[in-house]
Formats: sequence, structure tokens, C-alpha cells
Amino acid sequence: MGTTISYGLENKVFVVTGGSRGIGLTITKKLLENGAKVAICGRKEDGLNEAVAGLDAGDRLLAVAAHVARVEDVDNLMQGTIEKFGGLDGLINNVGMNIVTSCVDAEPSLWQKIIDSNLNGAFLCARKAAQVMRDRQQGKIVNITSLAASRSAPAMGIYGIAKAGIEMMTKVLAQELAMFNIQVNAVAPGMVRTKFSEPFWSNEDFHQLIVKSIPMGRIAEPEDVAHPVLFLCSEGAGYITGQVLGVDGGASAV
Repeated sequence: MGTTISYGLENKVFVVTGGSRGIGLTITKKLLENGAKVAICGRKEDGLNEAVAGLDAGDRLLAVAAHVARVEDVDNLMQGTIEKFGGLDGLINNVGMNIVTSCVDAEPSLWQKIIDSNLNGAFLCARKAAQVMRDRQQGKIVNITSLAASRSAPAMGIYGIAKAGIEMMTKVLAQELAMFNIQVNAVAPGMVRTKFSEPFWSNEDFHQLIVKSIPMGRIAEPEDVAHPVLFLCSEGAGYITGQVLGVDGGASAV
């Protein structure tokens, strides 16, 4: 899927959390291809430096080391973006993490870690971005959720609970921010071929089981997710808000 599609995002400013790898990196690449200016964050400097070198976007790319579950890190990320690019047009809440465990066997500290990285981090970033966008009377927020938010799966329980929370937050924020011309939506992928999900799709037996549940007969590539995100960031999606767009090859239709 190497097609370049124009979404009219030239000189728009976006923050992509977790933009140094996986789906976030692909979203960042597509935004840059569309002429946008992008700030990415990640917890590891090495990963950020590698992403910056690979993207080779010059002054249109900013990398900030940040943990999205820390208020001060989020404040620094948003402030740094505004200082460098002069504003903020969109936020893609992409950070996600999971540790394979059952809910019953999880220690409270593990529960908190997964909820912090997925749900609390998305809230803190959306909260700060919305405050900026509200003053400008325009903006786009796109949250990356998951098929796991609506379909329970073994060892994905806490992750799914966090993503379900993000989907409700998407609807709540859409209502709160509609009067300010800010659209808030979510994209919910099924299995995507990334490092994050490699323990699942790299197992041939499990991979075949997953593919059997997908009418399109394959798991998603990161670009399959990036294009719907860019559409929701475009003017073409100006009357769409509070929606969760499934990007799962038809798995949720089964």
C-alpha cells in the first residue's frame, strides 16, 4: 500500500503520541508526505532519534521525550509543539501498551501501568490539546482504540478495558467540543502487523486462526490504519464526530 493520497493537510500541525514506531510512525510518515508539520513523542530517546533519522523531514518534525501519563511531560510536549510550529491543528492519541495477563492474576500495579499508558495518557493529551484548540475554535482529535475494546480476548483484558474507556471518552469529548468546531473520533483496528502484536501474528497457528476470523483474509498493515486517521484529520471529515471507525477487514461484521 504505497499509494500517496492527498488529504489537504499542508502546513497543518499535528502531535502523534508514540510516533516513533509501529502505527504511530506510519501515521507520522503519511502526515509528513501530506505536507504537515508533526511533533512525535516517545519514552526512549534512542527510538526517537532513529525515527527522526529515518523520516528525514528537517524542520517539519519535532521529537520530544515524554511519558503521556505524566502531566508535566504532556504540558512540555504541547508547549514545545506550539513554540516550534506556532499552533496545533490535530492530535493523534496513538500510545498503547499491553502486558499479557489475565485480569484476575494481575497485580494492581500492573493494572495501573496498563491503564495509565493507554487511557490516562490519552485523557491527559486530549485534555491539553483541546484547551489549545478551543481557543482557536478548530481542531481534530483522533484516538487509536482497538477491536479489543468491544470484543474480549484472552490476555488482552486490561488493555481492552482501557481502550473501551477511550471509546467512551471519544464520545464525551465530541459532545463537549462540538461547539468549538473540534471533531473527536476514534479508529479501532483489529490485528495489525507491528512489533507490538508480533507475539500473536508471528505464531503460525495463531496467525491462521486470526486470519480465519477476518473476511478480507489478512491482518492489517500499519498503512491500513494510517489512511483512515488522515481522512478523519481532513476537512472532508468536518461533519463527523463522536464516531469509532472499525478498521478490521470486516472482523467486527462477523
